[in-house]
Amino acid sequence: MSKTPITVAYGDGIGPEIMEAVLRILEAGGAQVAPEVIEIGESVYLRGASSGIEESAWESLRRTRVFLKAPITTPQGGGYKSLNVTVRKTLGLYANVRPVQSYEPFVTTKHKSIDLVIVRENEEDLYAGIEHQQTDEVVQCLKLISRPGTERIVRYAFEFARRNGRRKVTCITKDNIMKLTDGLFHRVFDEIGQEYPELQKEHMIVDIGAARLAEMPERFDVILAPNLYGDILSDIAAEVAGSVGLAGSANVGDGVAMFEAVHGSAPDIAGKGVANPSGLLQGAVLMLVHIGQPEAAARIKNAWLKTLEDGIHTPDIYDERVSERKVGTQEFAQAVIERLGQEPDRLRPVRFGPPSPGPMVPPVPRREPARRELVGVDVFFHWRGQQPEELARLLQPQAGGLELVMITNRGVKVWPGGFPETFRTDHWRGRFMAREGAKLAHHDLVALLGRLADAGLDFIKTEHLYTFDGKPGYSLGQGQ
Repeated sequence: MSKTPITVAYGDGIGPEIMEAVLRILEAGGAQVAPEVIEIGESVYLRGASSGIEESAWESLRRTRVFLKAPITTPQGGGYKSLNVTVRKTLGLYANVRPVQSYEPFVTTKHKSIDLVIVRENEEDLYAGIEHQQTDEVVQCLKLISRPGTERIVRYAFEFARRNGRRKVTCITKDNIMKLTDGLFHRVFDEIGQEYPELQKEHMIVDIGAARLAEMPERFDVILAPNLYGDILSDIAAEVAGSVGLAGSANVGDGVAMFEAVHGSAPDIAGKGVANPSGLLQGAVLMLVHIGQPEAAARIKNAWLKTLEDGIHTPDIYDERVSERKVGTQEFAQAVIERLGQEPDRLRPVRFGPPSPGPMVPPVPRREPARRELVGVDVFFHWRGQQPEELARLLQPQAGGLELVMITNRGVKVWPGGFPETFRTDHWRGRFMAREGAKLAHHDLVALLGRLADAGLDFIKTEHLYTFDGKPGYSLGQGQ
């Protein structure tokens, strides 16, 4: 078999130690890979590349289209963007797949039968990273959910469940509060789910979903979630199963994939030789399946299971009740190598079939655009006053052909009919709506802003208000 080129990054903190261990195991296990090493992370950040990656590294990634990455450190302070998010979004790695299993009694856990997979949307949501300071007292982060992006990840989750013999998909959102963004995610889940009648389908609100995941993880099979919730839930699941340090992750796109550990760079134990390479090794096993080497993947995974079963454990999972020997990073790797060709006796051995032919998800077709009508505008203000009635007196004369219908402070309606108990900052919103029967155009909004500027009012942002096929494309104010 010819060797498959892969791009490898040793990362920061414990990254170089665990990557060295993993590459040793891959070579001994018969993985046919040809690593191309790139430099990313803290050293690149500190050389002045705010993204943490240089152009030569992108060239390797675009050539190999397979990335095995150790954890990296993002320097503290402003001006540095998350490299993980940058790579995922730049290469279109829209699906983050995180399998979670328990290895009881060899890794201590309260739950003996965890076997679930979290499918996390990987590009959108609050991880779009669009943030602004709007006033002295208020900053914002934009939550972006698109229909095409949601259709793609929802179909991926259902296809993953179907192809891997799973029985149920649980969608987790917070659509009782975020009715438009999370509401869209839930609605697309319901729509596409109808095409998979053989699978059980359920939806949970994220707070109760997280609670049940922590208390009853056995009830879950495949969990589908938007970006932020998926990130949090996967760490909860991994920790409940025994340790975040045992969990690997696949970031999958159309023809490109990145594989990594779930955990971070752990600089507090870097250089001590005690880090557990298991998380990165699990990512590497997922990589081998992805590139069509399932036999090597199974050989390595079963040797790793046998090592756990024999009680050879790194300090993070060492428990004198079940462990036989405490070892360091490279000793653990050597123990896995010595067990290649063996299978566990009590844990279930693994078998990996060849990857399914063709893409997991076909291209998402673009829908016909809805009939969109401009019906108003939200104008946000930096205003140091405290009484909403006073702000209303300043805004109403500038409304012109529009009508001021509401003022909010941090999203809570304070005029008309607000409550004096409502806490207020310097971040206000005036909602101006078209009068009944009137048609709005963009020049009407420009004229409104001109009048507000002439009146000395400090507006900081606007959001146009539309209906789509007659349905409002905007939320009510809290309390409206």
